[in-house]
Amino acid sequence: MNDIQSIKQRFGIIGNSPALNHAIQVAVQVAPTDLTVLITGESGSGKESFSKIIHNLSPRKHNNFIAINCGAIPEGTIDSELFGHEKGSFTGATEARKGYFEVTDGGTIFLDEIGEMPLGTQARLLRVLENGEFIKVGSSKVQKTNVRVVAATNVDLLKAAEQGKFRLDLYYRLNTVPIYIPPLRERGNDIELLFRKFATDFAERYRVKPITLDEGAKQLLLSYPFPGNIRQLKNIAEQISLLETNREVNAATLSKYLPPVNTGKAQSGSLLPAIMGEQKEEQLSERDLLYKILFDLRRDVTDLKKVVLGLLQGDIANEKALLQQNQRLFGNLDVSATAQDPLAAHFQQESAASSIAAPVVIASNNPIKPPTSRNNKDDYEFINIEDVPHEIHREEEEDSLSLQKKEKEMIIKALIKNNHKRKYAAQDLGISERTLYRKIKQYGIEED
Repeated sequence: MNDIQSIKQRFGIIGNSPALNHAIQVAVQVAPTDLTVLITGESGSGKESFSKIIHNLSPRKHNNFIAINCGAIPEGTIDSELFGHEKGSFTGATEARKGYFEVTDGGTIFLDEIGEMPLGTQARLLRVLENGEFIKVGSSKVQKTNVRVVAATNVDLLKAAEQGKFRLDLYYRLNTVPIYIPPLRERGNDIELLFRKFATDFAERYRVKPITLDEGAKQLLLSYPFPGNIRQLKNIAEQISLLETNREVNAATLSKYLPPVNTGKAQSGSLLPAIMGEQKEEQLSERDLLYKILFDLRRDVTDLKKVVLGLLQGDIANEKALLQQNQRLFGNLDVSATAQDPLAAHFQQESAASSIAAPVVIASNNPIKPPTSRNNKDDYEFINIEDVPHEIHREEEEDSLSLQKKEKEMIIKALIKNNHKRKYAAQDLGISERTLYRKIKQYGIEED
């Protein structure tokens, strides 16, 4: 533990989080070797400081150390920068030039943002790591170099390899010893320690009194996620040190310097609420989006079939029960025939209940067999079914409109109850959010 503290003091590392201490311990252990190291962590988390620890604690500490940002070098010139070029090898090459691998022979090269390196350059780097050989641009002569490579990245190289953006063999060659640098939000009270250090440094630089934080401001600082990590915290400390006249900062003042964090969630009012609401942080491709729409439609149709089937089964059961009751009350009624023709059963039920002397019989494809107790044909009044449908259709239409009215009322009540949040209203109604969205459009329901 004393060794770690001395390392922190020597290289200006502040913090006591377990993840940070573990990263320092691994760097100290691997430094005396020539193993390739891959440092991973978010941008601004301090990866370059660990490359310096590895170099300065290694036998190469008296030789050259160079840090290169692979993402900052244009693709057309990165090969020349790393491996050199011969005179006349390309337009503008007026003289031969040594590359970084030749200049730092015997030393250490820190390749930051290694995931941004072009694929062609990755193949050249792999040869250096495996054989210690490279060829200058425009040359055919193989040259040797003894350089230790420490690489760093803030992207998932395995995922990049799956997408064809990074060589998988190079990843395994670089990842001999991995070191993970935790982001600032995972370091707990280290945030407050770093802020105090930065505030003191800027107070000395600008010759002002150091700023301090009250308890509310400290809690706000510790709860902020800091997507820019240490670099962002340092900038905030500098801004407050310069701009605030009151040297004791409260939470309200500090909040002005903490920009809102984009959570990546979909905005309310999306044209596809049911899909975008479930998407969360994962982005859907166009094909996946179409499949999802089709599956939702299929599920909605299946649900509708179940509802209709349940209603039909309920109607048939009710008709059969009524016919059986009429058979017990009024004699030998043909249940099987009337069950096939519910309309005829309905009129016979009305006739029996009202004790009409001349019962009504419908002339249809499935005529009702008259009771055996009545044999006089004149006792029956025959009506053609074509004379009936107008009232029947009107009644069915009124029932349909009544159902739609009730459904519309239930949807409005659910929306009002849940403050017009369709997700929770759909849960109360027992339907999908997409179905609710379609119903709102169908009935022309206005949303606040």
